[in-house]
Amino acid sequence: MCGISGLFDTQGARAYSRELISRINNVQAHRGPDEDDVHLEPGLALGHRRLSVIDLATGKQPLFNENGSVGIVFNGEIYNYRALMAELKALGYHFKTRSDTEVIVHAWQAWGAACLHRLRGMFAFALWDRNQQTLFLARDRMGVKPMHYAWLPDGSFIFGSELKVLTAHPGFVRDIDPLAVEDYFSFGYVPDPRCIYRHAHKLAAAHSLTLRRGDAAQAQPVPYWDVHFSNDNPIGLADAQAELRERVKESVRLRMIADVPLGAFLSGGVDSSAVVATMAGLSDRPVHTCAIGFDDPRFNESAFAQQVADRYHTDHQLEVVSSDDFDLIDTLARLYDEPFADSSAIPTFRVCQMARKHVTVALSGDGGDESLGGYRRYRMHQGEEAVRNCLPQGLRRPLFGALGQMYPKADWAPRPLRAKTTLQALAMDSVQAYHHSMSHLRADQRQALFSSAFQRSLGGYSALDVFRHHARQAQTDDPLALIQYLDYKTWLVGDINTKVDRASMAHSLEVREPLMDHPLVEWLATLPSDLKIRDGEGKYVLKKAFEPLLPHDVLYRPKMGFSVPLASWLRGPLAPRMQESVLSPRMLASGYFNAGTLQTLVNQHLGGHHDHSTALWMLIMFDAFLRQAQEPVRAVVTTATTEVAPA
Repeated sequence: MCGISGLFDTQGARAYSRELISRINNVQAHRGPDEDDVHLEPGLALGHRRLSVIDLATGKQPLFNENGSVGIVFNGEIYNYRALMAELKALGYHFKTRSDTEVIVHAWQAWGAACLHRLRGMFAFALWDRNQQTLFLARDRMGVKPMHYAWLPDGSFIFGSELKVLTAHPGFVRDIDPLAVEDYFSFGYVPDPRCIYRHAHKLAAAHSLTLRRGDAAQAQPVPYWDVHFSNDNPIGLADAQAELRERVKESVRLRMIADVPLGAFLSGGVDSSAVVATMAGLSDRPVHTCAIGFDDPRFNESAFAQQVADRYHTDHQLEVVSSDDFDLIDTLARLYDEPFADSSAIPTFRVCQMARKHVTVALSGDGGDESLGGYRRYRMHQGEEAVRNCLPQGLRRPLFGALGQMYPKADWAPRPLRAKTTLQALAMDSVQAYHHSMSHLRADQRQALFSSAFQRSLGGYSALDVFRHHARQAQTDDPLALIQYLDYKTWLVGDINTKVDRASMAHSLEVREPLMDHPLVEWLATLPSDLKIRDGEGKYVLKKAFEPLLPHDVLYRPKMGFSVPLASWLRGPLAPRMQESVLSPRMLASGYFNAGTLQTLVNQHLGGHHDHSTALWMLIMFDAFLRQAQEPVRAVVTTATTEVAPA
């Protein structure tokens, strides 16, 4: 796991300075504390920060082939690198290291861009082919590892693992993109390929970008993979359970290859527990497991994690976090580079911080909800879809639209009982309804929040357009498959993977994701939806598959989530910071917001009349972004320790 960076002269062969590439590379030193190096040649500069995980002695980057014609900077892990190395050796390629990095170099020589189809893992890399005068960038299928890029005013192309690499360049123009602001206040993050800055881009998951010197101006990212939902696998439940266990076992086994201490996150949920149970079956030593508990019992899952730890006799580490652990706001703003409103980034940061004291690599259960239908919103959407299918939209829209207008708003009620939102969704088509349910702030709320001038600057754009675009590519009529596909393209990449990547790399911790193994994802996409959700039970086939291996209470308890008590924070100890941020001169002078709405949100929440915690947290994090965007870019400083248990 590492940080990569680089500059490429798209037209000529200018000389880039070592001081410049070193400076922009080192703003992400937290991603790779073990080694750093740069490579310079006319028209090219490559930088790398290394976190040593495999081949500790000889895996240094930038790494070149024998004659120096092909080089790479790489962030991630190729889990099938040993099999690929054997195949490439049989083709006559010689290896000077034992690293997965060198496998990519020779795979490019053997198969060109088609090498991506052979790579199984999480990765973002930039590969330089001097003979072809080509810079080739690629990102893994599920978007686990990040890649940012931009064209600078002087004609240079710049890329980096984190957006701060781009903003550290003196030539980068920090113009905020109004469309990204609209996206943020809908999704809570800026979805790929857009960035908060107009001139920056994220390379989307499962895409590559080829830049040839002299012909780079028209270069556009191209997809090399997609998940296709067929739901036509005739497999029965018993066979599906057995095959799922075997596929998870293979994925976990590949991710347990490391030359450093390795463990797992154990939240007490189904997915992380299944991963730990599988690891325990593959290891002859106790698995290192890490969990975070909260001193507020409404948010504390540590007892369920302890059940799994006791069953498998893991080397279990638990730390309890205070329910007022909100002093990370400014740290998170620097870490994420863009406004990012998932408040579970706080406990994620803490569990990564704690894990790094004991291991260098941790396996997670991320991705299980998206692939196996685990979210409650999936079941709710299926229910709404049944109603939509019974009534034509010409009847639904006026009927449920009117009922939604009349029904009182109930922020205080549990989400399933907030009928106003459901009635509004029933008046919409499937894609609009799912966007409505996923939006942190719905369209009417964003309209009230934004100033008239800012709304005009959007030119009619809506964050719904993101869902519309992906829905056109989904190629499925199954209601569950459609929203799973939308989550793969947006929520999983933009929120979950971004949250975990930045939080883990802030502490130089590598997190691996067995439930996002692309062959597993492809196979799950063929299963009928009633194997994922049956009789109101999400992740049905996974729970049945792991019944022999996990406690019943862990498998079938209500989903809790990795939450924090935002509403009470913002009425209590965080109230002064909330008022200072939401009503700050920066926010009022930005031109984005209706000042009256900002004041109303603050007053109504503090008065207990409405729960505006979601909107207020988004505004706090947006203000924190504006504040750090005005400061010089510097490396993220964390309190992480580099001490780990002996291997």
